[in-house]
Amino acid sequence: MNTPIRILIADDHAIVRHGLRQILSDSEDLVVSGEARNGVEALQLAREGEWDVVLLDVSMPDRNGIDTLKQLRKEFPRLPVLMLSMHPEEHYAVRALKAGASGYLTKQSAPEQLVTAIRQVAAGKKYVSPSLAEELANAISDDGDKAPHEKLSDREYQTLVMIASGKTLTLIAEELKLSVKTVSVYRARLLEKMKLKNNAELTHYGLKHNLVD
Repeated sequence: MNTPIRILIADDHAIVRHGLRQILSDSEDLVVSGEARNGVEALQLAREGEWDVVLLDVSMPDRNGIDTLKQLRKEFPRLPVLMLSMHPEEHYAVRALKAGASGYLTKQSAPEQLVTAIRQVAAGKKYVSPSLAEELANAISDDGDKAPHEKLSDREYQTLVMIASGKTLTLIAEELKLSVKTVSVYRARLLEKMKLKNNAELTHYGLKHNLVD
């Protein structure tokens, strides 16, 4: 029998981690060797153990998934990272793949799709669903065809989503581990890029484009 694929799960919800472990336990070639509750723990475990695939949630406390992904790519460039999210693909998938993810799955995906994705990225390939493949094709088209929020940097996009969710700049700064001044700069930049005037217009835009949970 071949050596099983060693998986590190990083998700801040214990129920989700347990569910993923249950799904993967049905496959003899897959073994969950570690669990992390946040990005900081994920990086720590990645440094301490030997892994074949990391299952990484996009939205986590302490250090969000995209930031954690970028650090993992920097330290472990050959380690496949499969992003999992409750967000629809159009929200974060393209950003995650550009940041170095090997694939992206929503948490609504079928269990067999998850197993297929893990095996595929462990073999050194990328995993994208048919709908995500279409998103990627659109992403490399002319910038003029993109919605305003798709032209934002990752930090600017995070700031937009958080403001639209009703969070203050102080709270955003705490969650992103940045200064309030830095978050204010991101806010100013995204307002300028999107040609919006204030938080109310940002919130309206976020709700209109379903960017808020």
